[in-house]
Amino acid sequence: MDGTLEGEINLELFNAGRHYELYKFLGAQVREGGVQFSVWAPHAKQVYVVGEFNDWQERTHPMDGGAVWQLFVPDIGVGTHYKYVIETQEGHILWKADPFAFQAQMRPETASIVAVVSGFEWSPWEFLGEGPVSIYEVHLGSWKKGLNYLQLAKELGAYCQKLGFTHVELLPVTEHPLDESWGYQVSGFFAPTARFGTPREFQQFVDHMHTCGIGVILDWVPGHFPTDGFGLAQFDGSYLYEYHDERLGFHPEWNTHVFDYGSPRVRNFLIASALFWLDYYHIDGLRLDAVESVIMRDYARGENEWIPNHMGGRENLEAIGFLRQLNTIVKERFPGRLMCAEDSSMFYGVTHPLDTNGLAFDLKWSLGWMHDTFDFFQADFEHRDLKKLTHTFDYAFNEKFILPLSHDEVVHEKKSLREKMPGDKIQKLANLRLLYAWMFFFPGRKLLFMGSEIAQKSEWASGEQLPWDDADLGISHLVGDFNQFYRHRLYKTDFDASITWEEKGYLQVKRAEFVGLFNFSLNAYDIDVKNQILNTDHSAYGGLGREKLPPLTAIIYEQTGLS
Repeated sequence: MDGTLEGEINLELFNAGRHYELYKFLGAQVREGGVQFSVWAPHAKQVYVVGEFNDWQERTHPMDGGAVWQLFVPDIGVGTHYKYVIETQEGHILWKADPFAFQAQMRPETASIVAVVSGFEWSPWEFLGEGPVSIYEVHLGSWKKGLNYLQLAKELGAYCQKLGFTHVELLPVTEHPLDESWGYQVSGFFAPTARFGTPREFQQFVDHMHTCGIGVILDWVPGHFPTDGFGLAQFDGSYLYEYHDERLGFHPEWNTHVFDYGSPRVRNFLIASALFWLDYYHIDGLRLDAVESVIMRDYARGENEWIPNHMGGRENLEAIGFLRQLNTIVKERFPGRLMCAEDSSMFYGVTHPLDTNGLAFDLKWSLGWMHDTFDFFQADFEHRDLKKLTHTFDYAFNEKFILPLSHDEVVHEKKSLREKMPGDKIQKLANLRLLYAWMFFFPGRKLLFMGSEIAQKSEWASGEQLPWDDADLGISHLVGDFNQFYRHRLYKTDFDASITWEEKGYLQVKRAEFVGLFNFSLNAYDIDVKNQILNTDHSAYGGLGREKLPPLTAIIYEQTGLS
């Protein structure tokens, strides 16, 4: 390692896991007169940079040896394809994509591409973390087929504006080799997928969404990575990014590798990736997938298939420390950005501050609310027990929750939201309107997966476009009206525990100055309601336009409106 490297990257910070702008130094950095390549490969015998500039011959352009290897290649620039060829201590030759690449080839090709992502001129934008959060969850490849980032920005931005969503959440757009993984098996932690365009075009996507008033949240996956030979797996011939013991380092559920959270440099890699998206792409927040798999050593493992921590417990203390460090640094460097956890564990304090032993996330998906709600709604009418639904209030304020009606619930033979409902077509749609009323009125931030707002009948299929020609415009209209009500009149009490409820055959819920009447049965109730804000049986939403409180209906009104 030469003096130039030490002058550019603080190795002491990197070794301690605290070099938070690592993405400005490692990888392929365009400099005056060429490109500087730097890669962390401490166990390699030799490292080479290969590419179009040297006819992909592995024997040329060796880099100076050390924990971090570096080479300046003159007279090349943006658009250059390259890889690292790593000679292991055992003499094996590994062809590897750059872990810090800003751009990658379109699958199935796997070379890295020199790119510049700094210097984009962003439109003015105020990050929305403290305001209302109503999220439209989107898989870009199947929302509408054949669109690039720029086309998606135009159409998706206008659509979210029309329906009143505050944020769009993208299933992972970090580069990934397999479409069927939906992006959750990431090969490029610093590269937006080439499926829809270039890094600069993805920046334009985010900027356009902001001009439409829509925040952008990314699914970000620090829990595992695929075993593909061109990627992070055994990167320099050693267990570098993953735990060396498969009882910690291999995910039996997904057949992937687990990051070594005990390595300061691996933690640094992951934290730098998170900060990179907030910095260079102005992302409004990150949603961390499968947090339970990160913080629990026995996740998806049977007896004798996992290793307890040094205190004999199930918790991965190193991973918990990583998440606390991550959330601390994000709040320090990028205030107003949202850190969201999808966590199914019983860990208490995911959204609590560090000084109370919390993980310091801003929001947590309420998977308990989601499961309890679906258990109730999918039951036949005669078997519905309101106590199943009111039970959700018992834990509604344990954390700061997002209420997720997400992609996970409309795949793998779970049926679409519409088809989960009992009854005939009219009753299914009435139940769906009830479900949306329940979600929007229940305390907590909101999330709805694409297709649900048009009452999609079939399950989501990632290889097919949403059935726009069969959209139920009444349901879409209802979602839009609920979004407006939530954003302008309701969201400030999302975490106010003063909510009350009462069972009267139907369910009456009081929240701030508003009351919701929810009739989940086939009975009708003679209740005259004035000052109505929303009635899910309104003909504009596809209802029958009945008065009072008819079957399978929710009515939201101001407290002064009951006679």
